[in-house]
Amino acid sequence: MACDTWRAAPQQTLTERKKQISEVIEDLARKLARGQVKAVVGPQGAVAFEGWSNRVGITDSCAVRRILATGGSMAKLALMKAEAAAGRTIDKKALAQGHHSHDGGRTWHGKG
Repeated sequence: MACDTWRAAPQQTLTERKKQISEVIEDLARKLARGQVKAVVGPQGAVAFEGWSNRVGITDSCAVRRILATGGSMAKLALMKAEAAAGRTIDKKALAQGHHSHDGGRTWHGKG
Protein backbone atom coordinates (compact mmCIF):
# COMPACT_ATOMS: atom_id res chain seq x y z
CA MET A 1 0.00 0.00 0.00
CA ALA A 2 1.38 3.40 -0.98
CA CYS A 3 0.75 4.88 2.48
CA ASP A 4 3.10 2.52 4.25
CA THR A 5 6.61 3.34 5.37
CA TRP A 6 6.74 0.24 7.54
CA ARG A 7 5.43 -3.26 7.52
CA ALA A 8 2.27 -4.29 9.27
CA ALA A 9 2.62 -5.33 12.90
CA PRO A 10 3.14 -9.04 13.54
CA GLN A 11 -0.14 -10.91 13.06
CA GLN A 12 -1.75 -7.83 11.45
CA THR A 13 -3.62 -8.63 8.25
CA LEU A 14 -3.71 -6.38 5.21
CA THR A 15 -7.37 -5.63 5.93
CA GLU A 16 -6.48 -4.61 9.49
CA ARG A 17 -3.64 -2.41 8.23
CA LYS A 18 -5.91 -0.67 5.72
CA LYS A 19 -8.45 -0.02 8.47
CA GLN A 20 -5.71 1.33 10.74
CA ILE A 21 -4.52 3.71 8.01
CA SER A 22 -8.06 4.98 7.39
CA GLU A 23 -8.67 5.54 11.10
CA VAL A 24 -5.38 7.38 11.62
CA ILE A 25 -5.95 9.67 8.63
CA GLU A 26 -9.52 10.39 9.77
CA ASP A 27 -8.10 11.34 13.18
CA LEU A 28 -5.52 13.58 11.48
CA ALA A 29 -8.27 15.27 9.47
CA ARG A 30 -10.22 15.98 12.68
CA LYS A 31 -7.10 17.41 14.34
CA LEU A 32 -6.40 19.58 11.29
CA ALA A 33 -9.95 20.92 11.38
CA ARG A 34 -9.64 21.71 15.12
CA GLY A 35 -6.23 23.34 14.71
CA GLN A 36 -4.50 20.70 16.85
CA VAL A 37 -2.20 19.80 13.92
CA LYS A 38 -0.83 22.36 11.48
CA ALA A 39 -0.17 21.75 7.78
CA VAL A 40 2.96 23.39 6.36
CA VAL A 41 3.52 23.75 2.61
CA GLY A 42 7.19 23.73 1.67
CA PRO A 43 8.95 25.73 -1.03
CA GLN A 44 8.52 22.90 -3.54
CA GLY A 45 4.82 22.37 -2.75
CA ALA A 46 5.18 19.33 -0.51
CA VAL A 47 3.28 19.17 2.79
CA ALA A 48 4.36 18.34 6.33
CA PHE A 49 2.20 18.13 9.43
CA GLU A 50 3.45 19.91 12.53
CA GLY A 51 2.22 18.26 15.72
CA TRP A 52 1.11 14.95 14.17
CA SER A 53 2.52 12.19 16.32
CA ASN A 54 0.23 9.18 15.72
CA ARG A 55 1.63 8.35 12.29
CA VAL A 56 1.94 4.55 12.56
CA GLY A 57 4.19 4.60 9.50
CA ILE A 58 1.99 6.80 7.31
CA THR A 59 3.76 9.45 5.25
CA ASP A 60 2.65 13.08 5.13
CA SER A 61 2.22 12.85 1.37
CA CYS A 62 -0.08 9.86 1.69
CA ALA A 63 -2.13 11.62 4.33
CA VAL A 64 -2.46 14.73 2.15
CA ARG A 65 -3.58 12.72 -0.86
CA ARG A 66 -6.17 10.82 1.22
CA ILE A 67 -7.50 14.00 2.86
CA LEU A 68 -7.79 15.78 -0.49
CA ALA A 69 -9.60 12.79 -1.98
CA THR A 70 -11.90 11.81 0.88
CA GLY A 71 -11.45 14.23 3.79
CA GLY A 72 -13.99 16.58 5.26
CA SER A 73 -14.38 20.16 4.18
CA MET A 74 -12.81 21.59 7.35
CA ALA A 75 -9.63 19.52 6.88
CA LYS A 76 -9.46 20.61 3.25
CA LEU A 77 -9.94 24.21 4.39
CA ALA A 78 -6.97 23.81 6.76
CA LEU A 79 -4.85 22.65 3.79
CA MET A 80 -6.04 25.65 1.75
CA LYS A 81 -5.07 27.97 4.62
CA ALA A 82 -1.62 26.38 4.69
CA GLU A 83 -1.30 27.04 0.96
CA ALA A 84 -2.32 30.67 1.46
CA ALA A 85 0.13 31.13 4.35
CA ALA A 86 2.96 29.67 2.23
CA GLY A 87 2.02 31.63 -0.87
CA ARG A 88 2.02 28.51 -3.01
CA THR A 89 -0.21 25.55 -3.75
CA ILE A 90 0.31 21.92 -2.88
CA ASP A 91 2.17 20.27 -5.75
CA LYS A 92 1.03 16.69 -6.29
CA LYS A 93 4.18 16.02 -8.31
CA ALA A 94 6.35 17.05 -5.36
CA LEU A 95 4.32 14.74 -3.13
CA ALA A 96 4.74 11.87 -5.58
CA GLN A 97 8.48 12.52 -5.95
CA GLY A 98 9.04 12.13 -2.24
CA HIS A 99 9.83 15.64 -1.06
CA HIS A 100 9.38 15.53 2.69
CA SER A 101 10.22 16.95 6.10
CA HIS A 102 11.12 15.15 9.32
CA ASP A 103 10.57 18.15 11.57
CA GLY A 104 7.11 19.45 10.77
CA GLY A 105 8.20 21.59 7.85
CA ARG A 106 11.18 23.47 9.27
CA THR A 107 13.59 21.72 6.89
CA TRP A 108 12.90 19.80 3.68
CA HIS A 109 14.55 16.86 1.93
CA GLY A 110 14.55 16.09 -1.75
CA LYS A 111 13.40 12.96 -3.47
CA GLY A 112 13.46 9.71 -1.56
